[in-house]
Amino acid sequence: MDSRDVFLKEFRGETIGSVSTQSSSEEMFQNEVLRPILKLQNDLFIASFTNYSAKYKGDFYAQTTEKKMATIENAIQKDIKYRNALKGMVIGLFTIEEYSFYIKNSSNLNKRMMNMLIERLKSQVQLFEADSSEKSRL
Repeated sequence: MDSRDVFLKEFRGETIGSVSTQSSSEEMFQNEVLRPILKLQNDLFIASFTNYSAKYKGDFYAQTTEKKMATIENAIQKDIKYRNALKGMVIGLFTIEEYSFYIKNSSNLNKRMMNMLIERLKSQVQLFEADSSEKSRL
C-alpha cells in the first residue's frame, strides 16, 4: 500500500458504526470510509454551508428551524454544483482502492453520502444560529 493510502486511513480514524459478516459491501464502505470522512470534514461542511447560505439564501438566519432544515435538504439535493463540491470534499480523501469501489457503486454511495451529510448538517443547525448571532455582534 502506498504512503498516501496509509496516511489517509490513519488520518481518518477508525470505523464508525458496526460492520459484520452480514453487512453489505456498501454498508461496510459507509461505516469504514464515508462516516469517518464525514466526521473529519465536519468543520469544512459547516463552513461550506455557511458560505452557501450567505451567497444564495440571504434570509437563512431569519428562517424557522424547520425551514432551515428544509433549506439544508434542498441545497444538497437540488443544487447540483453545490452537491458536486460536497462530494469532492469526500472523494478527495478516498484511497485508490476505495475510489475504484466508489466508481462501481457511485449511484448508491452518493445517496448514502448525501443523506448522511444532510442529517449531519440538520443535527447541527444550532451552529448556524450561533454563527448568525456572532455575525450580528461584529
